[in-house]
Formats: sequence, C-alpha cells, structure tokens
Amino acid sequence: MPIDSLRLERIEAASRVIDPVFRDTPQIFDDSLSRALGRQTLVKIETLNPVRSFKGRGSDFLLHDTAERRAVVCASAGNFGQGIAYAARGRGLPVHVFAAETANPLKIARMREMGARVEVGGADFDTAKQAAADYAHGRGDCVYVEDGRQPQIAEGAGTIGVEMAPMELDAVVLPVGNGALISGVGRWLKERSPHTKVIGVCAAGAPAMAHSWRSGMAVSTEHVETAADGLAVRVPVPEAVEWMGAVVDDVVLVDEGDLYVALRLLRDTLGLVVEPSAAAGIAAIASLDLAAARVGTVLTGSNFPPEFAKSL
Repeated sequence: MPIDSLRLERIEAASRVIDPVFRDTPQIFDDSLSRALGRQTLVKIETLNPVRSFKGRGSDFLLHDTAERRAVVCASAGNFGQGIAYAARGRGLPVHVFAAETANPLKIARMREMGARVEVGGADFDTAKQAAADYAHGRGDCVYVEDGRQPQIAEGAGTIGVEMAPMELDAVVLPVGNGALISGVGRWLKERSPHTKVIGVCAAGAPAMAHSWRSGMAVSTEHVETAADGLAVRVPVPEAVEWMGAVVDDVVLVDEGDLYVALRLLRDTLGLVVEPSAAAGIAAIASLDLAAARVGTVLTGSNFPPEFAKSL
C-alpha cells in the first residue's frame, strides 16, 4: 500500500474530529530530563486519557471515517484493544479482542471493563492476530481490523505529528510496534516539517520491524524477547513496512537494560511511571548518538501491571 494511501487531508481532518479527550496532549521541555540527556528533549505525554495510550487516536478516527456498524474484531497486546473498545463503546458496537497468553493481565482487565469480549490464547501476539483473522474470515456480522494495516489508524496517530510539528525539532524519535504511529507522524512531518528527521526505535529482542525497514519488505523473526510488549512484533504488517520506507530516516535498536534506565530516568525527572514500550524513545536518545540537538519523543502508554513500579 503506497504512502499516498496515508492522506494529509485525512490526518488534518482527524485532528479536528477525533474525540477531544485524545487531542492536544501535554508536550514539554523538562530541564532536568534535557540536562540528563545532554540535549533539549521534548516529551509528549500520551498517557493522560481513558485508555492511557495514544491508541485512542487511530481507533476513534478509524470508526469515525468508516462509519462501521458491524462488530469489530482485532488482536491486541492490550493498548490497541482498549482504544478500539473505547471508540466502539461510544458507538454501540460490540468488540471481540484476541490476546496472547502472555498479555498483561491489567490490559486484559481494562479491555473487559470497556465492554470488549477478550479471548486469551496463543503463545504470542502474532499467534493471537492469526486467531482473530481466522475468526472473522467469511463472517458478515463483523469486521477484522489490524493495527498497522488500515490507513485510518496511522492517520489518527498522525495527529500527534500535527501537534509536534510547530516545535521545530531536529529529530522525532518514536517507538515502533506495528508501525502506525511512526508512519502517521512521519507522513505529516515530511510535508510540514521536512527538516525534522524521523527515527524509529525497536527493542533489540524484537527486531523484526527494524530488519523490515532496512530490507524494504516484511521480515519475520522466530521469536521475540522483550518486556516492551507494545514493541514485541514477530510478523510485520507489509503495509506498515511500505509506509515506513517512505517517511522514516533511520530505525535503531535499544537493549532491555537501556529501556529500564530510561524508565527510571522518566520516574526521577518527570515523576512518571510508564510501560517499557513508552520509554523506547528516551532509551535511544540516552544511549545512541542521534546527532540532533533538539529532539522529541512520545510517551506512548502507561498500562503496566501493579507490581511493575516496584521493579524500577
């Protein structure tokens, strides 16, 4: 699916029509964080909303733009499922989410609290995704949606780029899961802030999206091993890989240790405890030479298990 399938006019429309609870999130230059990282660092906080992540943006715009009236089926590590459940609940649509046996129990509970039917099974996220697709195949009473495949999901996420573009950043460093976030934000920035480099971050234990971006085609791995469940992609979505190829300048890897250093840094400077995936951008800024004096990143989610904060 070519990059033109991500349309600037739809990103702009999404910035006006998605639920205001997800829009215009805080974005700040914190002095202590910037000093620790050795450069001016903008942090956009996407955790202060009903689903505690940026996923509500794309989910809400997808259901708005398609005017879907059938039940919605998807797979999720937890945050996308919450976004779909929240957006669908307001429209009176049933939601059926497939999640892996390894999924965060808190995320499963929150999806259920929002009215989703959650079926747990399979060794990992990509196994759950196949189960969701198999369930929806051939049924007329539901629609299967896949994070990273429908352009509206990336376009909704691209509204983050609308809000960050005026900050005149040298680089934006974004976590890469299924690729919708970086594709949507990158699509906007390449048109409206072309001097800003777009850099993706994958966990070293889940490098499939990095390999795919470098090769220009979807490259799967046999397994993933990372605490960052939002980045734990084993089988990339080809559409997202193609989108990324057109708008991403580089994709880097960060180790698990770097993720935990970043989590503690966010705790100690901003007073925020986020999930490991959300700290990937900070981990990259801290551990790698990105050759950018003024950078920005997105804290993508804070749906962590209750015991997680004790391990930091």
